[in-house]
Amino acid sequence: MPKFTSLSTLQSALRARTTSVRSVVQHYLDQIETHQSLNAYVEVWAEEALAQADALDLRLRQKKPLGKLFGAVVSLKDNICYAGHQVTAASKILEGFTSLYSATAVERILAEDAIIIGRTNCDQFGMGSSNENSVYGPVRNAAAPDRVPGGSSGGAAVSVQADTCLVAMGSDTGGSIRQPAAFCGLWGFKPSYGCISRHGLIAYGSSFDQIGFLANNPDDIARFLEVCAGPDAFDSTVADYGLQIAGSQSRSSRIAWIPEVLDSPGLDTGVRAVFLAYIEQLKSAGHQLIPVELPKLGEGTMLDYLVPTYYVLTTAEASSNLARYDGVRYGYRASGAKNLEETYRLTRTEGFSDEVKRRILLGTFVLSSGYYDAYYQKAQQVRRLIQEQTLAILSSNDFLLMPVAPTVAWPIGEKSDDPVAMYLADIFTVQANLAGVPALALPAGAHPENGLPVGVQLLAGLGADVKLLSAFT
Repeated sequence: MPKFTSLSTLQSALRARTTSVRSVVQHYLDQIETHQSLNAYVEVWAEEALAQADALDLRLRQKKPLGKLFGAVVSLKDNICYAGHQVTAASKILEGFTSLYSATAVERILAEDAIIIGRTNCDQFGMGSSNENSVYGPVRNAAAPDRVPGGSSGGAAVSVQADTCLVAMGSDTGGSIRQPAAFCGLWGFKPSYGCISRHGLIAYGSSFDQIGFLANNPDDIARFLEVCAGPDAFDSTVADYGLQIAGSQSRSSRIAWIPEVLDSPGLDTGVRAVFLAYIEQLKSAGHQLIPVELPKLGEGTMLDYLVPTYYVLTTAEASSNLARYDGVRYGYRASGAKNLEETYRLTRTEGFSDEVKRRILLGTFVLSSGYYDAYYQKAQQVRRLIQEQTLAILSSNDFLLMPVAPTVAWPIGEKSDDPVAMYLADIFTVQANLAGVPALALPAGAHPENGLPVGVQLLAGLGADVKLLSAFT
C-alpha cells in the first residue's frame, strides 16, 4: 500500500500542514534506496528534487498560488527529454548525452509544480515487452523480483509499484504503458494519438508513439492529462480534442467485448478466468456488456493481422527514425574507425542492442524497393481497415473491453531467445495504437494459481479520453 494513495489526498495533507513537500520527497528517496535491487531508476536527482520541495514548502507557508500538480513527485522514462539532464533511451549509442531542451509534456507538468525525481529504466528505444533490453540491465517486478515488469516502460511501472513516486510518465508505442501496468497491478493510460505533444519524446514509431502515465488511480492520470494535453507549435500532429476533466459521467456504460478473443492461442487459463470474472463485476455495477463478433479481415479476423501489421509499420518507422544515430553529431562514437563509413558501421554495431538492430534491419527490408508494395504499403492499407473496424465497434458502444496480455509477468530470461514469442505478447495492446484511440489498463484481480497481478484494458473512441478515465471512478 503506497504511503500517498492519490494527489488529492496528498495535497489536502500539505494544505493542512500534516506533512511537507520535503518529507514527501524524502519518503520517495528512501523508497528508491530500499528498492535499488529492482533496477527501476538509471539516475536519481535527489538534491534537485529536495530543492524544489523546499521552494514549494515556502510558497505554501506564504500562501502563494500553487500549480495544479503541486506536491506530485514524478518519475520520467529515459526516452523523454528534460533540459540539462541526461537522456539515453537506455542505449549505449546515447551514452553521456545531455538534452538541450525539455519535452513539451515535461515543461507543462513543471509549470504546474510537479517534481521530477529521476529517470527510469526502459527497453532500448522503447523496443521490447519485458524491460530486459536495456544497457542498464533488466528491471525486476516488485511483486515477484524473478519476473519481468513488462515493457518498454517497465522502470516507470516499478517506480510507482514500489512507491518511489506518485505518478510515472512513460510512452506507449504498442502497449508499452498498459502491459507493464497490468503486470505490476497499476492503472496505465495511452491517450488518443495527437492528444499530447510528442515533442521531446525520442522517436521509435512516430505514427504510434504517445506519452502517457502510470498511477495508482485514474484520477491522478486525468489530472496529468489535463495539464499535458493540447496544441503545441513543436508538433504538427497534435489535435485539440478540447479535453475537460470536470463534469459528471454516466454511471452505466455500453461495453463491447469479443468472446472469440478468449479462444486466442496462448491465452492463459488464469488470465481468462480473471477476465470473465471482471465482466461479471461490470454487470453487477450496472454496465451493459455487449458481445460482438471479431471483425473479419481478408482470410482471417482482425486479431490475426494486428501483430504483423504493427511490426511491419513500426520497424519501418524505426529504420528511418534511428538513422540519425551515426556517431557524428552526438552520443557514442566508436574508436579506431579509418573512414566515415567505418565510423557509421562500428558506432551503430557497438551502440545498438541486438533487438534494435533486428528491428532496423526488418524495417529497412520492408521499405526496400522490391518489397515496399508487398509489405509496407499493404500494412498501411490493413491499418486503415483495423482503424475503421475498431471505430465501428466504438461508434455504437462506449468502450471495448480486452485483455492486456495473454499471460501474467513471465520469469526473466524466459522469452529472451524467442523474438516472435516476445512480439506475440503485444497481441491485445497494439490495436489501440494502430487505430489511434485511447486505452486504459486497470487492475482486474490476481491470477488464481500464482497470485500475480492481472489487468484488463478498455478502449474508447478517438478523443474520448476523459470519458474513459472518468467512467469507473
